[in-house]
Amino acid sequence: MTEISPELQDKLDAAAFRRLVSHLQNRTDVQNIDLMILADFCRNCLGDWWREAAEAEGLSLTKEEARERVYGMPYSEWKSKYQKEATPEQMAAFEARRKGRA
Repeated sequence: MTEISPELQDKLDAAAFRRLVSHLQNRTDVQNIDLMILADFCRNCLGDWWREAAEAEGLSLTKEEARERVYGMPYSEWKSKYQKEATPEQMAAFEARRKGRA
């Protein structure tokens, strides 16, 4: 693999993160429960990870502020506009996934 400086690595990581966030903001049809079932993370996880990274740099953010960065709007607004009720099948798949991690 090509040698990459830490500065360039940070720049590339940030660009990839921004692209992922943009993609998820544009794919409002993709539900968090589906992300959790398939990938074991969701938009809320990204917000939590972003908040933890900010706090590691001395920046204090609320969970809501960090989630707004990921959702592109307040989480409550996104939830009312786009979040659907999880189906029994989705909940069963989520529980099976959770039990598989335990």
